[in-house]
Amino acid sequence: MPWVLVGLPLTIVVSSRHQITRLLLVLLTVHALVLVIGAHYTYELVPLGEWVQQLTGSARNNYDRLGHVMQGFVPAILARELLRRMTPLEPGRGLALLCIASAVAFSACFELIEWGASISLGHGADSYLGSQGDRWDAQWDMLCALAGATASMILLSSAHERAIVALRRSIN
Repeated sequence: MPWVLVGLPLTIVVSSRHQITRLLLVLLTVHALVLVIGAHYTYELVPLGEWVQQLTGSARNNYDRLGHVMQGFVPAILARELLRRMTPLEPGRGLALLCIASAVAFSACFELIEWGASISLGHGADSYLGSQGDRWDAQWDMLCALAGATASMILLSSAHERAIVALRRSIN
């Protein structure tokens, strides 16, 4: 939730000075909703995750995994938009790889923050972090971010490129 409180004003300030593609704005909104829902219930108690847990017979509520997929999916498109609009980089595998690497690095930074929280808060951090006793939680979280970032590059690069071209036309 604190990240939404930082990201929302930042997005408003940036979008008032520089137009942002609608695709990115929609993705940022969806990502914010995932974060707000997770913060409201705590990640291990989100009803959607409990429903999936019962449906699949899983031992854990995997809503936090959705959050980490989004933590890769959306920042990869954000990185792509920044790199396409502020650098001479052209669409292609190199750009996609750089966007994926940026999203995974972003995710790794969050895992370091979570590690610091777990050291300073001890067992009190469990509900905040949503690790649910999984000693490999940080690795799973980064894998989910990698999967999300890769999926966004595969699924949305073409649509995002069209959105960037249309935005450039509307500005000029």
